[in-house]
Amino acid sequence: MGSGSYVSIGELESLGAITAIQDGNHGNYHPKASEYTSSGIPFVMASDIKDGRVDLKGCSRLPKERTDRLRIGFAKSGDVLLTHKGTVGSVALAPNVPDYLMLTPQVTYYRTASDQLLPAYLAYAFREPGFQQQMISESAQSTRPYIGIQAQRRLRVRYVDIKNQHRIVSILSAYDDLIENNTRRIEILEEMARRLYEEWFVQFRFPGHEGVVFEDDVPQGWSRVRLDSVAEVNPEAISPKNAPDEIMYVDISSVSTRQVNKLQRLEFSEAPGRARRKVISGDVVWSCVRPALRSYALIIDPPPNTIVSTGFAVVRADSVPFSYLYQVLGSDQFVSYLDNHATGAAYPAVKASDFEAAEVVLPCKNLLAQFDGAVLPMLKMIHVLRLKNNNLQSQRDLLLPKLISGEIDVSDIPMPT
Repeated sequence: MGSGSYVSIGELESLGAITAIQDGNHGNYHPKASEYTSSGIPFVMASDIKDGRVDLKGCSRLPKERTDRLRIGFAKSGDVLLTHKGTVGSVALAPNVPDYLMLTPQVTYYRTASDQLLPAYLAYAFREPGFQQQMISESAQSTRPYIGIQAQRRLRVRYVDIKNQHRIVSILSAYDDLIENNTRRIEILEEMARRLYEEWFVQFRFPGHEGVVFEDDVPQGWSRVRLDSVAEVNPEAISPKNAPDEIMYVDISSVSTRQVNKLQRLEFSEAPGRARRKVISGDVVWSCVRPALRSYALIIDPPPNTIVSTGFAVVRADSVPFSYLYQVLGSDQFVSYLDNHATGAAYPAVKASDFEAAEVVLPCKNLLAQFDGAVLPMLKMIHVLRLKNNNLQSQRDLLLPKLISGEIDVSDIPMPT
C-alpha cells in the first residue's frame, strides 16, 4: 500500500494495525459525580478534548482504588482518543500520565501496532475533513449525535506505508509543536498575571504592605464598591437603524475560559437577532448562561465592527485599568458570586444587574498603575501568541487534507531523523 488506499477501521483491525478499540463504562459501572475527587485518575469526557489536546487541568478525577475496579475504558499514553457521543469528532493523543486515563462512554480509544500504524498518523487521519464528514453523517442516524463502536468500524481512513506515515506526521507535527509551545507560554503568562493579582489584591501582600492599617477588611485608602461604579455593563449596542453592513460576530458557543475561539464574518441582514452588543479593546465579555462554566474573555484589538451576542454581559472598565478588572472578573470569588445569583433550573443565568451590583475591591490608584504596568504587557503578549497560533492552525489545516488524501506527494521528502 505504498501509494495509499482507503480502508475501513474494521479492516485495519483485521490487519493487526489497530489492536484495540474501546470506550468507557456504561450503566451501573459508570462512576457518579459524587465520587469525583480533587486528585487521582483523570476521568476524560468529550468536553475535555479540545484543540487536539486533553484538558488534564479541567477534567474530573477519580480515586485510583475506584477506577482499578472498573472493567473497561483504560486509555494509555499514546492512544488515539475520539469523541463519539454528544460532541462528535474531537481527536487527541492520550498524554503521558503516571497510570492511565479513564474514559467516559463518550470517548473511544484506539491502540495501534506502531510498526504498522503510527498513533499520530491515525489522529491526523481522524481530523481530515472527509473522515469528519463521515462521522457527521453516521451520527445523524440517532436523535442525539452518537456513533457506536460497531459503526465506527465502518468508517474509512487513508492508509499509507509506514515511511510515508512518518513523513506526513513530521510535517504536521512541526506545526503542532509550535502551537503547543505557544500554548504553554500563554498558560504561564496567564498564571503569572493571576498569581500577581491574588498576591496583591486578595492576600494583600503588595509592595509596601508591611505595617499597613486595615479598615473594613481592606488596607486603609482602599474601599469596597459596586462594580458599576468602576465599569459600565453593556455600554454600547447596535440596532438595524445604525448597524454596519458587515459585522464580525461572536456567539456564546465561540467563547471558552479566557478565550474567543471563533469570529464569524456576517452580513448584518443575515446575522442572528441577538447580534447586538458592540465591543472595543479592553472589554471583558462574560456569558450570562451557566456562569460556573467560566465562559469569559478579554477583547484586545478586535476587528472593526466586532459584535457579540446579547447572551454576554459586556463589561467596560471606567475608572480602573482593564488589566485589573479582567482579573477581578475571572477570580474564583467573582465566579462564585455569579453562580450564587444565577436563576433557572435548566439554564441557570445571571442578568446585567447582577454584574452591576457585584462588590469589588478598589485599591489605591498608584498600586493599580503598578499592577497595570506589570500585567498589561503579559496580556498583550498572550494576544500576540494567540494570533500566531491561529495562523499556524490555519496553515496546518490547509495542509492536513492534502497530505492525508495524497494530493501532496510526500514520497520524495527525506525521512525525519
